[in-house]
Amino acid sequence: MSGRRLLAIDTSGMDALVALGKENGSLVAERRWAAGYRHGEELLTRIDEMLKGEGVALAELAGVVVGTGPGAFTGLRVGLATAKALARELAIPIAGVATSEALLEAAAVGDGKKAVLLLPAGPSDRVFVADGVATLVKGGEEPKVEPGSLLVAVDLPDRAPARALVRGVQAEAGLSTALLKLGARKLAAGGDEVALLVPEYVTLPRGVPVLKGEVRWSRDLP
Repeated sequence: MSGRRLLAIDTSGMDALVALGKENGSLVAERRWAAGYRHGEELLTRIDEMLKGEGVALAELAGVVVGTGPGAFTGLRVGLATAKALARELAIPIAGVATSEALLEAAAVGDGKKAVLLLPAGPSDRVFVADGVATLVKGGEEPKVEPGSLLVAVDLPDRAPARALVRGVQAEAGLSTALLKLGARKLAAGGDEVALLVPEYVTLPRGVPVLKGEVRWSRDLP
């Protein structure tokens, strides 16, 4: 059906988004809001409002794309649970896309430069993502940015260089487009198994240990 749409969801950061795209991944509409730590309070309402505003019925969704982080525990759990529930209920495929990958795609630094990403991991630590590898940067330490790389910082006011924060704003502005583009590509290749799709946490609930100097991905937890 040529008019079917993809639904994208990302709840990995302080700001959340939902977006609609064509099956080829091009952006049709998006809704963003400052979620803070209350992603679950508005997510379903925002999805419903966007679908109604665009005249799209749930039955017209061809697939779901969801950002898998890195991000905080609660926000990612809400986004993944909602995306999985929709995929199961509507019997449509799902694709998880690392939010870090989408942000770096959206950064589009050009001129042969390589973008690297810095994200928050709680009130003092940060996560540094380069070449698909995430490293925990403890409070008081600085990431090792290779010469020629451009740092993109997201959700880090007063905790990253000004130019990196500007690049982060630009990357966030293009996040919906990048998620849909990467998600459409992954869906075309078959998507993900719902039961095996997990988020990538940078902050975990109490009682779950974190290995020093490493980002403990949820997929690696026993």
